[in-house]
Amino acid sequence: MTSNSELTPVVGQGAHDNPASTQDSTVGDPQPAKNQATRAIREIVETLLLAALIFLLVRLVVLNFRVDGESMLPNLDNGQMLLVNRNAYQHVDIGGNRYYPFDPPERGDVVVFDPPANSDKPYIKRIIGLPGEEITFGQGHVFVDGVQLPEDYIQDRTRCNREDRCDVVVPEDHVFVLGDHRSNSSDSRVFGVVPVENIVGKAWLSYWPPNDMGFVPHEDYDGVGELPDANETTSP
Repeated sequence: MTSNSELTPVVGQGAHDNPASTQDSTVGDPQPAKNQATRAIREIVETLLLAALIFLLVRLVVLNFRVDGESMLPNLDNGQMLLVNRNAYQHVDIGGNRYYPFDPPERGDVVVFDPPANSDKPYIKRIIGLPGEEITFGQGHVFVDGVQLPEDYIQDRTRCNREDRCDVVVPEDHVFVLGDHRSNSSDSRVFGVVPVENIVGKAWLSYWPPNDMGFVPHEDYDGVGELPDANETTSP
């Protein structure tokens, strides 16, 4: 701790040498206030630039969408807000082959896409059929290559009217999509298969309303669309 005797010479010297100049330098000099204002402005600008950079980086990865309609009930509600991963199906075409750095579109994925039909809004549906698969309908169910699709996440039966595109083999680089609310959904039964190029992104996270916050679930279908093991044999 500094003693009083150590402080006295400093104070005394300043007081006897030039009291007026000491007062001017500590009270009348506007430079510190100016520096503080400049520093505050700079910090505000830096914060705004950082926020803008973060926003742009986030927008490169995800987009936000609002579910409009009831075609995905009971799993996605009308008005529900989602974050969509716009890079989920990024791919490169090399030598006539398509390569996915992450994962290709998978059955059960909920996707946002630009529909082949005339619409000023993107659609949200679930991928049911993949390239090369035959999609058929019967007895209120969907069949993939003749195997019934287990869908315990829907509440109504799946029907296909005569004027709809009921039986189709999904071409390369396309997917077959259906809404979860089968009796109230315009989907691939109506407008046909969807080019992968039309997919905006994969639904990733629900953030509104609060009671629906969480990851958008991916459905799995054991035994559907899987190639038989090379070591397995089937009896005639």
